[in-house]
Parts: sequence; structure tokens; C-alpha cells
Amino acid sequence: MDKTQQSNNKKNYSSPGKLEENISTKSGSEFRQDIVSGDWVLIATGRKKRPHDLIVKKKRKASPKRKCPFKDPQASGNAEPVIIRYRPGKNENKKDWSIQVIPNLYPAVFSSSDIDPTIKQNGPYFIADGAGYHDLIITRDHYNNFPQLSPQEAVEVLSVMQERYKQVAEDNRIDYVSIFHNWGPSAGASIYHPHYQIISIPVLPPDVSHSLKGSEKYFKENGSCVHCAVLKKEISEKSRIIYENNSAVVFLPFVSREPFEIRVFPKRHSSFFEDCPPEELSDIADALQKATGMLEEKMKNVDYNFFIHTAPVKDKNKYSYYHWHIEIQPKISISAGFELSTGIEITVVDPDDAAKFLRGEQ
Repeated sequence: MDKTQQSNNKKNYSSPGKLEENISTKSGSEFRQDIVSGDWVLIATGRKKRPHDLIVKKKRKASPKRKCPFKDPQASGNAEPVIIRYRPGKNENKKDWSIQVIPNLYPAVFSSSDIDPTIKQNGPYFIADGAGYHDLIITRDHYNNFPQLSPQEAVEVLSVMQERYKQVAEDNRIDYVSIFHNWGPSAGASIYHPHYQIISIPVLPPDVSHSLKGSEKYFKENGSCVHCAVLKKEISEKSRIIYENNSAVVFLPFVSREPFEIRVFPKRHSSFFEDCPPEELSDIADALQKATGMLEEKMKNVDYNFFIHTAPVKDKNKYSYYHWHIEIQPKISISAGFELSTGIEITVVDPDDAAKFLRGEQ
């Protein structure tokens, strides 16, 4: 779900969708409403948490390379790759692979052509067969996570994601393609070796649906893209921007659900990740490397997820109001009773302070 918001602006709570001029608050806490989803978060700086207080002290432990199932995926029982790329300057010999896309040995959904995901009713419940594709993208080096890849390797990862996206999109059962990376045990990574996942499913996920509806609502009311409006505000003020290049901007959202939550946005309005051209994709890869690199450097051994939010596979002419992007969620806070009972997340570090910390200004 998108959690972006205009910079240093407080939402006009009585008239959702309208932006007010800069307004300050007097308490040590501030409720902020997301301009896309309408959800609330509580920025509780009154708890006196400083960015330094959230640095992960525990050292990350790499698993032994010799025991890694991704050192030689096929020798470990994995299927042949559906996409394979080779090391530069090498012959297209399988032993010289640089990236493999393979079906997950333990898939969440199944690609068999005879699985019909038609929604059925079972009393008061609705069910559908788990049709889809669950793929892993594996990079060669056991120790180099995304920010440690070479620029060429980072671009190649995103390019392979695009290629696989286009392949699975040809299956008319697929409605949405979820692309994500889990780094660290608390972020859901059961294997240390860096890898990425693509799960293609026959339903529209709730978070994506909320984001699409909020974006469409803003467009109908204002005649423009809500994300472009946020980008314009962030770029003009720069207080939460941590990196920028020709095609991409990286910032901490005004309405952050978690401390050090980050967004990577293409500057050019575009609804679909898979249509991102090569020269722009290179800048996106650079921005994503800088963002994840800052997290790993400043927050030491923090676990995190990043994922791509893009428009659905079908009816592509329908989503011109949407703006695809990448979200990065560090695993710092734990949702407890208040968060679970209300759906309001508490963020203990102001995004402005977190941005300064990541930029090395405090």
C-alpha cells in the first residue's frame, strides 16, 4: 500500500484529497493521514526515539557457502531455469550463469494449465484455486546483496524481473504480478543467499486495490496524478529526499508507517514497471542501490523488504492515473496492541530526522 504524502503539509482532515499550506502542530505527536489510502499513522516523536537508538546492534551472520542450495541450483534439486543470463565475456555455458529465474521448489501458487482460478461460493465464503507462478531470481554471488552488486548487475536484476513479468502476463489467468525482495530472517528470508521473488496471481491484492482506488479518486477530483503531486512537493522542499538522479528520486514519505521507510519513484509518470525503458531502468537501479545501501550502512544489520507496486496486468488502458514505484520497509518496529486493534501504525522517528540521518547530517 502506498504511504506517500506531501512534504511538511498536514492533511485537510475535513476534506480528504485537498492539500493545505504548511501547518505545524504543538504536541510531541502528530496524526498524519495518507493522501492515497486515507489511512492514519501516528508520528510519536514524543517518545524521544533518536535515529541512532534504532541501529541494529546484532551482527548479521552469513550461512556457509558450501551448504547453500543456490550455489548450484540444479544440483540442489531445482528445476531448469526459465530465464538465464551469463557472466560478461563468458560463453553461454550453464556453469557461467550470472542470474537464474527458477520455479520455487515450495510454491505458494501452482502453474498447471488445468487449474481454474474461477471464484466459487462455499456457503458464506468465496474460494478460488491457487493458480499462478512462484519464481525465484537468484544472483550468482553468495555474499553480495542488491546494494553490493555492480551497477550492471543491478540493472540486470530489474531487467530480468521485467522479462519474467512479460512472460507470465501472457497467461490470461493472471491479474497481478508481485515482485519483491526479502533481506534477513525477520523480513522472511529463509535462505541467506540473495534472491528475489515473483508471485503471479489471479486476484488483485487488497493493498494494491486500495492504492489504485485512492489514486483514481484523487485524479477524478484534481485532474492529475497524486504521486506526481507528492513528487513535486518533495523535490521542491528536499527535506526528506535522500538521493536523486536524472530519472528517479528517493525519499522518506511524510506519512511513514515505519521508521526509515523509503520510496523510490520514477520522475516520469508511468503506470507500468514492465514498460520502463532501459535508460530509465538504469537510473531506477542506481536509486534502489543507493537507498538500500544507505540503510545497510547507517542502520547496520537491519533486515528489510523492498517491493514493486505497479498497475495490474489486465486492462492496461484503465490505469493511466497510477504511478508505479518501489517501496522499502525496514523491519524495525513491532506492531502491538494499539496497531493491531486500530490499524494505526506508530512511527517513533520523524521522517525528516530519519532522512537527515541517512544523508549523514546527524
